[in-house]
Amino acid sequence: MESLLIGSFQRPSVPLAAEFSPLKTSSRTIVRVLKCKAWKRPGKCDSTSMKLQRQYMTQELVGGSDGSIIPTDRKLTKRFLVHASSEHPLESQPSKSPWNSVHDAVDAFYRFSRPHTVIGTALSIISVSLLAVEKFSDFSPLFFTGMLEAIVAALFMNIYIVGLNQLSDIEIDKVNKPYLPLASGEYSLQTGVIIVLSFAILSFWLGWIVGSWPLFWALFISFVLGTAYSINLPLLRWKRFALVAAMCIFAVRAVIVQIAFYLHIQTYVYRRPAVLSRPLIFATAFMSFFSVVIALFKDIPDIVGDKIFGIQSFTVRLGQEKVFWICISLLEMAYLVAIVVGATSSNIWSKYFTVVGHAALALLLWTRAKSIDFSRKAAITSFYMFIWKLFYAEYLLIPLVR
Repeated sequence: MESLLIGSFQRPSVPLAAEFSPLKTSSRTIVRVLKCKAWKRPGKCDSTSMKLQRQYMTQELVGGSDGSIIPTDRKLTKRFLVHASSEHPLESQPSKSPWNSVHDAVDAFYRFSRPHTVIGTALSIISVSLLAVEKFSDFSPLFFTGMLEAIVAALFMNIYIVGLNQLSDIEIDKVNKPYLPLASGEYSLQTGVIIVLSFAILSFWLGWIVGSWPLFWALFISFVLGTAYSINLPLLRWKRFALVAAMCIFAVRAVIVQIAFYLHIQTYVYRRPAVLSRPLIFATAFMSFFSVVIALFKDIPDIVGDKIFGIQSFTVRLGQEKVFWICISLLEMAYLVAIVVGATSSNIWSKYFTVVGHAALALLLWTRAKSIDFSRKAAITSFYMFIWKLFYAEYLLIPLVR
């Protein structure tokens, strides 16, 4: 299996600076230096390129509409500067103290795991698990144990999926996300493969020993779709096709997470018959909108690398601004529906919290969207993280829908 994975991640044959026509001069210089350092071809990296790169990175710490690739986080920018401009390979860096080595290892894994997706997965499982709670006595040790089993197994699978995506996108991430461990060279290809395979095995092992069929099928379907989405094999790598890629994210985030993990608590933990309750139907419908938005929006900051490597995302086809406002419109429609659902609730406290909560989120989204600066990549990336915060907030409101 390992040899199959490694064999599928062949580095595309891309010339250095000349192929990066979508980038302006400063970004082209940076990409050229990145390529030389990443492929250990120092002869190709002239001192002028290094000088221009250091000057550019000193003047502008964040990306712009020209497709610059500087991480917005200052600590990551500093590390990126060192890695990209050093005239020595990473292996020759001065030895670090054990504490610094542990800190760097934790930090690298933190970035590798894509923490915003980890938080989203954990919150979603907690939220839909609460939908199965009918009375206060349902908060038993059995409930918390069942929910914890689902969270841990799902997080293991989440790390497999995001890790496999990084293994398949090393060259693209050197342009779009150079701070990720595989793109920056902190992780070797072999290390990435070992981590990904280990977490996939752990996820299936835990799902099997728990004995919950809804949980196991949720993991299995997520595994199949996550693999087909990323891995570079014939008839796969579905992320190349905008509609299919969106459907993969929609199936996992909108359907599997809501229904499978609800049934895990409802049928396996509580031993109750499977029912599609009003809150569950609302959660599935609302997250359908949100999943489509995430699927569309995640490509907006990455338009430069996607163009270079032929990823035909909706952003590449339609442009950043048009896709951005499509996403905003979809979310505002979802919030309007949520307000109507809340207003028709017979439960007074549910009506109050759901109407006021969704109205506040809709207003906050619109206010921030009106102030977006499309000329700055850092602003678009920041807004994408804001979308994930709205995603978290929704899972705080969903259990209140009754």
